[in-house]
Amino acid sequence: MPTPSLSAEPRTSAPPPADRAPAATRRVRRARLRRIGLRLLALAVLLALWQLVTALRLWSPLLVPPPSAVWHALLETSGTHDGVRGYQGHTLVEHLGVSLRRIAIGAGLGVLAGLVTGVLMGTLPWVRVVLEPAVAFLRTLPPLAYFSLLIIWFGIDEAPKLWLLAIAALPPVAVATASAVASAPASLVEAARAIGARPAQVIGAVVLPSALPEILVGVRLSFGIAYSSVVAAETVNGLPGIGGVIRDAQRYNQSDVVVLGLLAIGVSGLLIDGVLRALENRLAPWRGRD
Repeated sequence: MPTPSLSAEPRTSAPPPADRAPAATRRVRRARLRRIGLRLLALAVLLALWQLVTALRLWSPLLVPPPSAVWHALLETSGTHDGVRGYQGHTLVEHLGVSLRRIAIGAGLGVLAGLVTGVLMGTLPWVRVVLEPAVAFLRTLPPLAYFSLLIIWFGIDEAPKLWLLAIAALPPVAVATASAVASAPASLVEAARAIGARPAQVIGAVVLPSALPEILVGVRLSFGIAYSSVVAAETVNGLPGIGGVIRDAQRYNQSDVVVLGLLAIGVSGLLIDGVLRALENRLAPWRGRD
């Protein structure tokens, strides 16, 4: 008697990763567009409230200039009008460029010095004992506290401004680097030493890669503090420079130019932080993952 053949039921398999990828990409894109939309909405609400306050004249236009006045100041400082070029002979972009150059040089030197200081503090206990109080002391000082002394030492040209930005940028990255280096996985360090790695090789191949996420956070904080200190650095002989523009406009009660300078600093600061955040995500993509 023939045995009936058993036909296998077709099994439904899960969609391959290639089919799930477009859906995940669409979800990420929608979430990104939602964030952008919320931020644009918040900006529109803020501008509407600003316009409403100035239209109701709750404060004098000298104290709170309307958005139209700030826009007019932007146009005037961005070109040549009635034979006058920009503000004090330089356009707004040129003033901002000078400030960014000062930040790049001063904060860049401060970050490099902070990295070296942090690595030494994290790897050599006696260096940490000697330098930790000095770094903590610098962290507590506001920039204006030592700017006057820097002017006495270096004059009123570029040197005191660069020194101020460097000193302001050094402590955050030094503290972050020292903490991250000291917390490097001991098992990896011992394994590297067991295979004959020299101290410099252990630091370069094991310690610094494991400490990189925290170091990059310290770098972001350092540039943020330096950027907030640029106005203080440019209060003396700061033209050209965006801080000098704000200081000079304050003397003549040009509140529209002052607000414009603040907006320029804020927007460019957000762009710089975005670049540093993208660099952090690229160099340390594993940060925040289990």
